[in-house]
Amino acid sequence: MEYTALLEKQIQGRLKIDNPWWTEGKIPSYYQMMTPRLYLDIFYPLVKDVSIQRALILMGPRRVGKTVMLYHSIQRLIDEGVSPQNIIYVSVETPIYNNILLELLFTLAKQILGKEDSKEKFYVFFDEIQYLKDWEVNLKSLVDTYHDVKFVASGSAAAALKKSSNESGAGRFTDFNLPPLLFFEYIHLRKYDHLMRQSKVNWDGIESDIYSTIDINRLNDLFLEYINYGGYPEVAFSSRMQEDPGQFVRHDIVDKVLLRDLPSLYGISDVQELNSLFTMIAYHSGMEFSYESMAKESGVKKDIIRKYIQYLESAFLIKIVTRTDDTAKRFQRQTTFKIYLTNPSLRCALFEPVKIIDGNIGDMIETAIYSQWIPRNNHIAYANWKVGRTQGEVDLVGINDALQKPYWAVEIKWTDRFFDRPAELYSLKYFMEKNQLQQALVTSISQAGLKETSFGRLLFIPSACYAYTVGENTLRQAKKSFGL
Repeated sequence: MEYTALLEKQIQGRLKIDNPWWTEGKIPSYYQMMTPRLYLDIFYPLVKDVSIQRALILMGPRRVGKTVMLYHSIQRLIDEGVSPQNIIYVSVETPIYNNILLELLFTLAKQILGKEDSKEKFYVFFDEIQYLKDWEVNLKSLVDTYHDVKFVASGSAAAALKKSSNESGAGRFTDFNLPPLLFFEYIHLRKYDHLMRQSKVNWDGIESDIYSTIDINRLNDLFLEYINYGGYPEVAFSSRMQEDPGQFVRHDIVDKVLLRDLPSLYGISDVQELNSLFTMIAYHSGMEFSYESMAKESGVKKDIIRKYIQYLESAFLIKIVTRTDDTAKRFQRQTTFKIYLTNPSLRCALFEPVKIIDGNIGDMIETAIYSQWIPRNNHIAYANWKVGRTQGEVDLVGINDALQKPYWAVEIKWTDRFFDRPAELYSLKYFMEKNQLQQALVTSISQAGLKETSFGRLLFIPSACYAYTVGENTLRQAKKSFGL
């Protein structure tokens, strides 16, 4: 038997293993037992829709449940009457598929099913597609050739995926970003949503949803668990993994991204340098950085640091937040900026679980809250200024790009002290007066309520409730963006 024929036979054998529903009519029980993410209700309608001739690209960091979401989508298709033999799944990173064209894999799968010349509708899933060189050209060709087939692909290397989809696949790909677990999802998946109560608040003339809780102590305990373990579904639901989250996260997320994905994508030779930089950033998540200070501390040149930060951001590990001044003015040159981990549990995995009494708990609360905002496209900055002897900072500022003015401000605090002494929020007071903001939001540990002050109206809300509220709104916005 010729080598090519032998290889094809082996590939077909592997395809049979990867698609057990061809014979059993359902996905493996391992995946059936997993609780679906709330994002599935947004993602699945896009999978099911074959009217638009586009491939659906599921992007996101490692271990946030992309593969599980593909399997859950497959099961829903079967449950809704799609023949299991019209659903094909291929994990592109499987060694035997190395550099095999997507069309050949599709053809070999149809051969197994005896449907080579069939004009039936197929649903084809390519998992970890970034491991195929020039995957976007391959996928675009398939979309253009097979009009009755819905192609769905997933990938972790966001930069490569985004770059490719914007260029080679223009008009042929729909991007779907899956973030780490939102706190809203975490509470629902852990079945603690009975703790939450929805209410309305008048915000700048607009009625908005806001959430409170019937048990702030329990919710804060869950919020701390979320900060330490909650970003990744597997860790969130596995007490065994929580005993040593570092081993799981470091190996499966950090090491693969830092040692494999980014070096291969960008030709990085000094992976240790990249690793050291990321470790430093992770330890100081939520703090202000400058390229000068980072270069001084690490001994790495500024230009290289700038590139590394771009790479880390493109891999969904970090998010840069730009600085504005007390009037929301943009700086031509961003000399200082904040960096947040996209997922606070990354820090726990690299170092150790954070405790309520730890000195850096405030930074991690801030990281957790900011991570709920990241999946959105809102222009959010932090304000930092020095005017004469007045120096101050406001943690989160919403910027109206058209007017170049702030239209909301949030001060993140992990204390109840300011609920009784709001006048001591000096920076927020200055910022509100300077920008004629009538109201602002302040987080706390447990206190909630409206406070009328001489400089405006302050809405106090526990940090955990605010994270939950932002997460719920993020999910709702994602639904809206896809017309659902």
